[in-house]
This record gives sequence, structure tokens and C-alpha cells, in this order.
Amino acid sequence: MDLFVASISFGGYISIIKFIVFVAAFIAWLPLVSWIHNDSKPLEINTMVWSLAILCTGAIALFAWLLIPVYLAGLILFSVMVGTVSLIYIKQRNAMVLDIDRVLTIDHMKNIFVSKEKKLESLQEFIFITSNKNDVPIPEPRTTDFFGYKTVYEIIKDASWRRASTVALSPTPQEYQIAYNIDGSVTKQPSIPKDQAEHFLTFIKQLSDLDIKEKRKPQKGIFRVHKKDVKKDTIWEVTTAGSTAGEQVRLKKITQGDPVRVDMLGLMPEQIELLSNLKQRKQGLFVISGPEKSGVSTTLYAMLRNHDAFMNSINTLEKQPSEPLQNITQNTFTLTDTGSTTFAKKLLSIVRMGSDVLGISDCEDADTARVACAAAKDGSVVYLVMKADSVVQALNKLIKYVGDRKVLAQSLMCISNQRLIRNLCDTCKEAYAPDKELLRKFNISAEKTKALYRAGKVVYDKRGKPSTCEHCQGTGYYERTAVFEMIGINNELAKVIQTQPMPEIAKQFRRAKMLYMQEQMLRRVISGTTTINEMIRILQPKSKPSK
Repeated sequence: MDLFVASISFGGYISIIKFIVFVAAFIAWLPLVSWIHNDSKPLEINTMVWSLAILCTGAIALFAWLLIPVYLAGLILFSVMVGTVSLIYIKQRNAMVLDIDRVLTIDHMKNIFVSKEKKLESLQEFIFITSNKNDVPIPEPRTTDFFGYKTVYEIIKDASWRRASTVALSPTPQEYQIAYNIDGSVTKQPSIPKDQAEHFLTFIKQLSDLDIKEKRKPQKGIFRVHKKDVKKDTIWEVTTAGSTAGEQVRLKKITQGDPVRVDMLGLMPEQIELLSNLKQRKQGLFVISGPEKSGVSTTLYAMLRNHDAFMNSINTLEKQPSEPLQNITQNTFTLTDTGSTTFAKKLLSIVRMGSDVLGISDCEDADTARVACAAAKDGSVVYLVMKADSVVQALNKLIKYVGDRKVLAQSLMCISNQRLIRNLCDTCKEAYAPDKELLRKFNISAEKTKALYRAGKVVYDKRGKPSTCEHCQGTGYYERTAVFEMIGINNELAKVIQTQPMPEIAKQFRRAKMLYMQEQMLRRVISGTTTINEMIRILQPKSKPSK
């Protein structure tokens, strides 16, 4: 009897540690059953099947654990069986929910150990202000609103740092593609999943006071971004429109810098002198031409500001004003006008008011050209914007519109054509010895041009980490400037325009020392303002879509 008691005292049938581990596994399994049961209900993924699956798998694994002689083998069997069923369920449910609701992902594991204050710390560089001028507080973390807020915040922050003027989100069947327009060059960014883009759209519409439910018709609104250390808020214009793949959205930064003057356009010294002489003229037609997105509106506004708005009556006719002009009457031709009048007829009504200076933002038909030409001949200074790829092309187009060469020649005082070209970043640009064949190709003097410049290369530190230029954010370029092809029309050239064919007119323009666009750009290349590659990119003809 004493021997039996002693065997109980010193031997023991159940290990306390093993028992505690078994109980802990049992206790951990029960909440897992409850979580899968409750989590599967709103997802509608067969709650009964998954609940029975995790319940039966755990029960069988626990029973097997008790029967298997080797304790460690039973523990491994229980972990594998319960873990496999759980992971299969998690994989299925993660595929059906948003990123913020997914579990056991890298972001989910990181967020477990991050405090609420830490999560919000990275979202306090600026605040959003709605179109109704209300501040938007940061939503509670791990909510749908927070997910949309965070996505918009990160895109706006990144786009602002990279100096993007527009942000475009385009839907595809699987995702949304993002593209920035930086200094006139479109740069693709990493895509985002469709569900993330949906919350981006919802939040951006709330900011801009747009209809969240409307996904087909075009909508437009604005919102503001306020930085604590910046006096002026940044205004972003939001445009949405439906497509076959989904709703697309474009964000455009509305710049609020100082008004652009003529001396800020990027004109060469002889061009500034020409404009200075023309400023004394009390009447005449000034043609501002260029392809789309070449800065012609900025040039038009600069030319109008070149006149004293207090001493002169200045009017414009525009389809979509780019910015408000102080002390200048801006008339807008809208879609509602098309039912009762035309652009040319509305222009004629403005001309009859007797403007000293008139700015016309679009000339796309003969009637508009004739009215503009007549106004210039009758005592107004008229600035007429046209789409054209060169001075000669703009003149040829205008001759066809007006019809009467004599009337046109008598009213013309100047024709300009322009492009916008990116400036090299002064901080990281690199000098290099140009190839002689390249110099010969572009007719550049090898003796006078010992070095050209190119965009700086990415520099890597000792650890292989790229060092980004803080001035241009690694693009190699910083902002843009306009390059002009320009000719002033004197009496001799006016006679040529009246009588000669276009090839002869072009020759006479050349004899009058007009430099072509490529030559003007080469001057910028030689001075180190831009690169050969940038010049080629701008001058290459735009490919037309195949029919």
C-alpha cells in the first residue's frame, strides 16, 4: 500500500504542462469557431458548412490528440488540421472583402501593433476642405471612410510632391491605372485595385459635393487642400465620367500663382523688342497659334495684360476661361448659346460694343475669322487664337477662312506659333561632349558648342539606395517654358501676302529673319536650358488614330 501511494506521489499520470497546453488549444479553438460562424453570415458564404467544418475538424483533432501515444504528434496534428481549415476559409473570405477588412495580411499584422495615434500621425501633413468650405476630420481607423480618406490623401500627397498638374484614374477590368501629368509629360504610377478605387471615388465625390450614385453622366466639382505652413490653399478640380470599363476620374490642380506677363513667357530678346514696337499700334490682328496644350491661353492672357485695363476697354470671348482676368470683361460662349446663336455672332455683338482690345480664344471657322479681321481693320487690337503647327500653317489657314487677302494683309500685324518645352533641372543636369555627327545633323557649330546638357542620372549610395533630386523629384526637368516662332508683318510682307502663293510667302518670312521652331529650340539646347531629346519629343508629329 505504501509503495502504491509512493508511485502516485512521485510518478504522476498527467503532466501539468501538457494538460495546460491541451486546455489552451481547446480554449483558442472555441472563439475560432464562433468567429467563423459570425464572420461568414454577412459574407453569405455558406455559414452552416464552414461552422460545421471548423467545429468537426477541431473536435476530431482533439480526440485524436488524446488517443495518439506521442503527445507532440497529437499537437502537430491538431495544429495542421485546424490551421488548414482556417486558412482555406480566410483565403476565400479575403477574396470577397476590401483590403482594410482582410486578415492575416502584412498590413493587418502591422496594424495590430500600431496605436491609433501612430496610424493617424502620417495623415496630418494637410487637411481636406470640401467645396462648401468645411474641414474634413480624419475618420476612425479601419473603417470604410478611413480607407477612402487614406487613399485620397496618399495620392494627393504623392502627386503634390512630384509636382503633378493632373492625376488621371482610368478603369480596366481588373484595376484602376493612375497617371500623372508632370511638366506636360504623362508618367504612369502603380495601379490600385478596383475596390480601393471605388472608395477613392466615393470620398472624392463627397469632398467635391458630387452625386455619389451618379456613375455615368459627367460631373465636375472642386475641393481644397490646406497645409499649416502655407498661406494659400491648393485647389483641385474633380471631373468624373462614365465609361464601359467603369467610372473614370481626373484631378486637376488649379494654380494660383502671380499673373503671367509678357516678359515671363520665354520670348527671345528680338521677339520682346518686336512686341514692344507693336504695343504702340492702336489697331491690328495678332495671331497666336499652336497645337493643343501648347500654352496659347496663357500667352493670350499675357498679351491682354500688356494693355492698360484702365485706359482701354478690354473684352474676351472664350469657351472656357482658364482664370479670371482683373479689370477685363470675360464673355463666355456656352453650350446653351448654341441653340440661339453661334460663336461668330456672339463675337460680332461684342465687337459692336466698341472694344479697344479684344481677345478671342478660339477661331475654328470662317465667320469668326472674318469678324476678327474686320474688327482689327476698324480700330481694335485683336488677339486671335488658332490651332496650327507653324506660323506659315496658321497664315494659310487664316487666308482660307477670310478669303479676301487684301483685307487680311491690311489688318495683320504679327503671327506667332509656340510650343511648351521642359527646362532641365539646374540642380542635377549634366554636361557632356556631344557627338560630332549629332551636331552636324542639327547644323550646330562644333567649335562654338563644346558641351551640351542632359537630364541627371539616378545616383545610388553605398547601400544601393537611389538618391532622388529634391528639386525635380528625379524627373531631370523642372517646369516648362514657351518657345516661339514669330514674324511681324510690315508693309513689304503685307504686299507679299496679298499676291504671292504660300511657298513664296514662306521664303519671304525667312528672308525677314524669322527662325523656325526647330532653330528656336536649338538655341535653348545650346544654352543648356533643355535637351536634344526633349526637342525631338516636342517636334515629332502626333500620331493620328487609325480608322
